[in-house]
Amino acid sequence: MAGAAPSSALTPPRLPARTRLGYAFGSIAGNAVSQAWGLWLLYFYAPPADATVTGKVPDVWGIDARVFLGGLLTAARVLEAFDDPLVGYWTDRTSSRWGRRLPFVVAATPLWAAGFVLLFLPPFEGTSLGNAAYLFVAAMFFYLFSNLAGAPLEALLPTLAKRHDDRLSIATWQLLFGVTGAVLGLSISSLVVDLAGFPAMAATVGGTALLVRGATVAAIWRYAKEDAQPAAPGLRRALRETFSNPQFLAYLPSFVLFQTGLQMLTGVLPFYVDAVLHDVKLFGRTGAEHTGTFTFLLTATVIAGIVAAFPLYRRAAQRRGKAWAYRAAMAASAGAFPLLAFAGFLPAVPSLVQAILIVFGAGMATAGVFMFPNILTADIVDHDAQRTGTRREAMFYGSQNMLEKMATAFSPFLLALALSAGDSPENPTGVRITGPLAGALVALAFVSFRRYSLAPELEERRAARS
Repeated sequence: MAGAAPSSALTPPRLPARTRLGYAFGSIAGNAVSQAWGLWLLYFYAPPADATVTGKVPDVWGIDARVFLGGLLTAARVLEAFDDPLVGYWTDRTSSRWGRRLPFVVAATPLWAAGFVLLFLPPFEGTSLGNAAYLFVAAMFFYLFSNLAGAPLEALLPTLAKRHDDRLSIATWQLLFGVTGAVLGLSISSLVVDLAGFPAMAATVGGTALLVRGATVAAIWRYAKEDAQPAAPGLRRALRETFSNPQFLAYLPSFVLFQTGLQMLTGVLPFYVDAVLHDVKLFGRTGAEHTGTFTFLLTATVIAGIVAAFPLYRRAAQRRGKAWAYRAAMAASAGAFPLLAFAGFLPAVPSLVQAILIVFGAGMATAGVFMFPNILTADIVDHDAQRTGTRREAMFYGSQNMLEKMATAFSPFLLALALSAGDSPENPTGVRITGPLAGALVALAFVSFRRYSLAPELEERRAARS
């Protein structure tokens, strides 16, 4: 048609493959640290009575140490969460020769990695309330610099990847690299705990995360510096417009509930080994004496399930859209998580085999939660820019992180409450009910996402056909 703009003028150029890979490579760092945190922190400070690890915090006023620590970590997480939108607003409004985001990532990443190591270096031997106070302060320090280092990096995604195929490509590589981080944070950390102890594990995970984050910054430096135009609105208007976006309000509860259920399921695995697989023998080792080894086996199985499922989710996103694939992940997870309660009940099938099959299925189901949230948020950012005329990437990611932290802060508390129903081989009730509780949270996530309607990649495809 005469006068029509060529398609190349309407479609942004593709981001170079090495930059897409470099940006996605950073997923190793965040996943390694967050998975090791979720797996080991509660167990390290308040292990079961028959564990080989000594506790660091006593029961307080008759309250079980795990419940007390769960409440403590919840309070720290909720208090720190309020700085997420403020950091987002700050980075959105920053102007420098390094762009809006890079100064924060470069300055905060070393302190974030150091903060993770400090979590596993309590100052007092044995059980002590001083260790509880130390953990509260160390957790606040870690949370703050995790936000300052991670949120600006997340906010670069809509700017770096303007095309939907680039976003899906990055999401796919983030999943694969995220699995690598999960191997480090879940499986390798378990072996390091058995071989060298918790401080060595924290140093291994934190040091690797620091190196990976540095490599990511180097890979994206050229393009990230171009993100230099500060956002115009004031803080009150930015918050109001962010939380009035209907698509964001439809998406946010699903993400928060999914993450909460997933963290509960991750955190219960060492307790599951002690309570359900305590007398299982494998290569001369028992679950009771080698919690780290058996936890490694379960977490490696979860990761194998994630790897097996990611091509299915990618194909589903290409054919039916990202939102449809994300819904499928929530539906599958809501069905898979409760099955962990029944491992060991089938006759003639070893308990370990049953557990492995169930956690493999749970891993396949959860692949979508690692793959789609960031690119769904990027679509919401684009949609909001069309509505308001202003791009506030970090405000959206920061607000998302704030509510995620406030909700997932309750995951260790909910887990501790569940475990109070029984976490021993004689009474594993609390361990077994954690799977169904996590599944119920994910089912609520599925219901909350029904109002989400963005599908820009499908709209572009229909427009191209017409």
